[in-house]
Formats: sequence, C-alpha cells, structure tokens
Amino acid sequence: MDKPTILVTGSSGLIGSEVSMYFSKELNYSIHGVDNNQRAVFFGPQGDTRWNQQRLQNELKDYTHHEMDIRDREGVMQLLKKIKPDVIVHAAAQPSHDRAAAIPFDDFDTNAVGTLNLLEAARQACPESPFIHMSTNKVYGDAPNSIALKEEATRWDYADENYFHGIPESFTIDQSKHSLFGASKVAGDVMVQEYGRYFNMPTCCLRGGCLTGPNHAGVELHGFLSYLVKCNLDGKEYKVFGYKGKQVRDNIHSLDVARFMAAFVDNPRSGEVYNLGGGKANSTSILEAFKITEEFTGKAQVYSYVEENRIGDHICYYSDLRKMRLHYPQWDITQSLQETIRQIVEAWRAR
Repeated sequence: MDKPTILVTGSSGLIGSEVSMYFSKELNYSIHGVDNNQRAVFFGPQGDTRWNQQRLQNELKDYTHHEMDIRDREGVMQLLKKIKPDVIVHAAAQPSHDRAAAIPFDDFDTNAVGTLNLLEAARQACPESPFIHMSTNKVYGDAPNSIALKEEATRWDYADENYFHGIPESFTIDQSKHSLFGASKVAGDVMVQEYGRYFNMPTCCLRGGCLTGPNHAGVELHGFLSYLVKCNLDGKEYKVFGYKGKQVRDNIHSLDVARFMAAFVDNPRSGEVYNLGGGKANSTSILEAFKITEEFTGKAQVYSYVEENRIGDHICYYSDLRKMRLHYPQWDITQSLQETIRQIVEAWRAR
C-alpha cells in the first residue's frame, strides 16, 4: 500500500520542518517540501534555512524538496495536480511586522496571494484533503491592547475576568492597527475560512502566537525566544522595545503544533479557526524569559531598553486553548516553557 503524502510549504522553517519530521517519523507519510529559502531574502544571512533543508534531506528517506515560490501560481497549480497530496500544511510566509512595511508587495503577494494560489490549486487537485494554514495572532491587530490590564512585578496581565483563560477565537479582528504583515495575514486567514465554508473543504486557520523550538533560526525581527537565548549565549545586547519588558506572550513548542495538526487530519472540520499557543501556563514576559534563560546558561542577560514599542505590538497576549481542547480532547500541551527554553539553549550551543 502506498504511503499517504503531505505537502508542506515553508518546509525548511521552524514549523514546516517539525511537521515534516513528525508526519514522516511518527505517522509514516511521504513528505513533499516546498521552500525557496525566502527567509534569507527577508532577513539576510542569519535567516538562512538551508541547514534545515539539508537536515530533512539527510534524515528523511521519503522527503522530496521542491524549490518553488508560492507566488508562482502556475507552478503551484501544476505541483498540486501532480502530487495530489492527502494533506496540505501551509506554513510559508513573510513573518515580520517590521519587514512588511519595507516590502509591502512582497509581503502581500506571499501571505495573501500565495495562500490563494494554494487554496485554488487544492480545490482543483484534491478538494477533500485537509488544508491547514498557519495564520497568526496578529490578525487581531492591537485590539487585545484595549483589554483592561494590571501591572505586576514582572509582567502585565488581564484585569478583565472574561480573559482569565486568554484570548478566544471570537475576539474581534476588525478596526484595529495590524501592521501590513497582520493585514496580509488577515486576507489569507479569511480566504482559508471561505474555501472551507463556501466550497465545504476541510480547512483550518491556526492563529499562532510565539511558535518556537530548538530548530528556530530566530532573528531580532522574528523568533523572540530563540533570538533572546542566542543573545544570552553570545553575550550580545538584547533590545527591549517598550512596555518595561513586561509584555507577555504564550509560547508553544513546534512539536505540540505538529501534534495538533495530526489531530485535525484525523478528524477534519470545515472553515475552522483555532488560537494556537502555549496558553496561560506557557506564557512569559521578556523579563521572566531572561531569568529562565539565565538559569540554563549561567550567564547574565545583557540588554538595553528602548522607550518605544513596536507598531501593533501586543502588551499582553496568551491564547485561550479551551476550543482546541473541546474539539480535540486527545491533544494538549506536552512541552513546558522551561523545557522548551532548555532545548533552545542546547540547540544553539550545538550549532
């Protein structure tokens, strides 16, 4: 019997590579990876992911690499018609707020048009195959900053009891400042929902927060925990932008992301949205992350403070995971924040 096949865009990135590994080793899929190292174009040499592509090609015997840009509409169409994958995971993106403003056409063409190219190709080639889209919590723009907050010694937290568990999927995405990146991701997110609802295709949007893990090529503009750890190990100054360093994010290990995708593939739904993060238990402020990292490295974090927050940045954001747990009760977080940071420290030391 032939193995099932999965097509993974952004396959050399953090999530794409984790999904490729997981579906190959744990679920016995053949992997088709689509990646053209665009991250190096967006972020320079430090964003290069060729090392991760090599790792996949070396470790996975059923891995096929496709050097393709998802903006190539005809190329995408022909590839999907040829492969007819059983599952599609779309993790390719221009992922940075700050870069988007400098390259608005590249950003929109990648995040919005690239997503549409894949959706329409899937509809024509394999409409019954689950289509999982890596969206982002930035689709909510800066609207989460309108929630009443309380300031604690090392972090901000929600003062409004309605958000005790975090931000739910019903939270508004409208009439707020998103950054151009957030806006292009909204466009892709809504199209993925629409193909699910309008054409009854099994699609879902995973609105990720801080997705992380040992294979993250973190840079200053994207990859908060990975970059923070690298700065600590290198003795390099880490810049804290605004909010006293008390801004809060929930962090989810890429393994738990891959595990949720597998749960969705087993029992797909149409046009669904999930806030994919570590939840309250895996949330941390920058100041708290410094302390945890220092415990594992034994080195004091060198940092400076800039009294200017990033445009559209969340002061406090962690995901309400109750809908995910309700729909997929066999899934839950398995990698704690401390364990995740420990793995990132070890990975940077090894590299």
